[in-house]
Amino acid sequence: MPETLAILVGGGPAPGINGVIGAAAIEAITSGLNVIGIFDGYRHLVSGDVARVAALGLDSVAHIHLTGGSILRTSRTNPARDDATLERCIASLDRLGVRYLVCIGGDDTTYGATRIAERTRGRIGVVSVPKTIDNDLPLPENAPTFGFETARTVGAGIVENLLEDARTTARWYVCVSMGRTSGALALGICLGAGANLAVIPEELPAGGRLARVMDILAGAVVKGRARGRRHGVAVVGEGVAEGVPADELARDASLPTDSYGHVRLADIPIGAILRDGLRVRLTALGVDADVVSKDVGYELRCAKPLPFDVEYTRKLGIGAVRALLRGESGVLIALAGGRPTALELGALLDPATGRLRIRRVDVTSESYATARASMERLEPPDLTEPHLARLAAQTTLTPSAFAASFAGAAGA
Repeated sequence: MPETLAILVGGGPAPGINGVIGAAAIEAITSGLNVIGIFDGYRHLVSGDVARVAALGLDSVAHIHLTGGSILRTSRTNPARDDATLERCIASLDRLGVRYLVCIGGDDTTYGATRIAERTRGRIGVVSVPKTIDNDLPLPENAPTFGFETARTVGAGIVENLLEDARTTARWYVCVSMGRTSGALALGICLGAGANLAVIPEELPAGGRLARVMDILAGAVVKGRARGRRHGVAVVGEGVAEGVPADELARDASLPTDSYGHVRLADIPIGAILRDGLRVRLTALGVDADVVSKDVGYELRCAKPLPFDVEYTRKLGIGAVRALLRGESGVLIALAGGRPTALELGALLDPATGRLRIRRVDVTSESYATARASMERLEPPDLTEPHLARLAAQTTLTPSAFAASFAGAAGA
C-alpha cells in the first residue's frame, strides 16, 4: 500500500499556487506515492472533517500550472490556535493516513506547519512552500516570494491605465496596494508603471503615520503644480495603517480580525481615509485638486502566473517532495542559487514572536535610493531657494511657513 502525501493551501491567494500543487503531485505520483489534495487549508481538518479531500492524479494536474487561483481553494484557519485545535488537526491527518504534508502559504501557514512538524516528531513529514504577493519573507539571496512578480506586473498594468486617466481628467489618484508589513509590492508597482511616487510603511515614523502620508501626498501635488502638471498617481502600501489607533482609521473602532489576530486591512477604507484627508490638507493650502482613491489588491492574487512564476513554482513543488522523501521535516523550501533548498525553519524565526522574520524594504539601500530618485515628491533641496519660493507660490503659505509645514514630509 503506497504512502500518502497531502497538499493544502493556506492564507491569501498568489499567482503560481497551482504550479506548486501540480509539480508536487506529479513528483510524488512518479515516486510511488498516493496523493490527495485537502480543500480549504486547515479549515476542515481542525473540526475533524476528513471528507473535504480529493485524489490528485496525473491527468487532473497536468496543466494546472498555467492557471491562476488554487484548485484546492484556501483559508486562513489557524491550526495552532491552541493545543486542542492542533491535536484535532493532527488527528484528522492521521485518519486520512497522511505520511507527508506539503503546506503552501505565507507566514501564518508556515507557523501552523511548523507546529504540526514539532508535535508529530517525524511521524508526519511536513514541508512549507512560502507564498505571498507581499514579498515579505526572508528568502535566501533576497529572492522574491512566488507570485510577487506576477502581482507586480498586473498591478503595474492597472496603474498605467490610472496614469492615463489622471492625465486625461486632470486628477490625482491615491492607489492603495496590498502589503501588510512590507511596501515591496507598492514600490514595485510604482516603479513598474512609472507612477509619480510610492509611500511605504518602512519610511514612516511610528507615530502620526497617516498625517505624514497626507503631507507627503500634498507635497507631491504641489511640486507637480510648480512644474505645470495638475495630475498624477501615488501608490501607497496598505501597511501604512498598521499600528495606527482604530479611532484614526475609522469611525467604528470595532475592526475585524482573522483567526491569527491580524486586523483585516482590506476591510478598512484606507484609500478613502487618505483621499479625504488629502482633500482637507490641500484645501487648507489653497490648492484646488480632484482626488480619487483606488484599491489594488484582489485583482492581483489569482492572476494567471507569468512564465517566471510558472517555472519558479514548479521547481518549488518538486523540491518539496524530494525533501520529504529524503526524510526532512519542519523545513521551508526556497530557491538558493537557482536550486530548491530546504531551510531549517528555526533559523528563519523571530525569537520574539516565534514566527517567520519579516523582510521589509531596506530604505538605507542603494536600490531604494535609486527608486526614490525616480519619484516626484518633496526632498530636502526643495525647501531651499530657488525651489522653495516656486513651491510656496502654488499655495497660500509664505516660503518660510511652507518649509516649516513640509519639513517632515521632505525628510521622510
